[in-house]
Amino acid sequence: QVKLVESGGGLVQAGGSLRLSCAASGSISSINVMGWYRQAPGKQRESVASVTSGGSTNYAGSVKGRFTISRDNAKSTVYLQMNSLKPEDTAVYYCNTAGYSNSSQGFSSWGQGTQVTVSS
Repeated sequence: QVKLVESGGGLVQAGGSLRLSCAASGSISSINVMGWYRQAPGKQRESVASVTSGGSTNYAGSVKGRFTISRDNAKSTVYLQMNSLKPEDTAVYYCNTAGYSNSSQGFSSWGQGTQVTVSS
């Protein structure tokens, strides 16, 4: 079983910055993709950013140029540096990882979510 533990959310004023972290642990052989999603009240969960094991990144248009995703493969950890935050970035942010366990089974796991609130 793969467990994800997120940290780094909080309350920040518009224009400020936050850094989210998500550490994966458990029976992990390899992690292919690590990503961040968010869900605002009354809206569907949406992809924010993702990074592959090779370092290729993908961003939602609404965050491109403001957010940066990175990963530390040795620590099985993914980060999301969020700069120039806007009130519309307010949401619960979820980490997701996909890969293979030590028993060669594929997995896709979600973190518990961390609240990010941006005040105007």
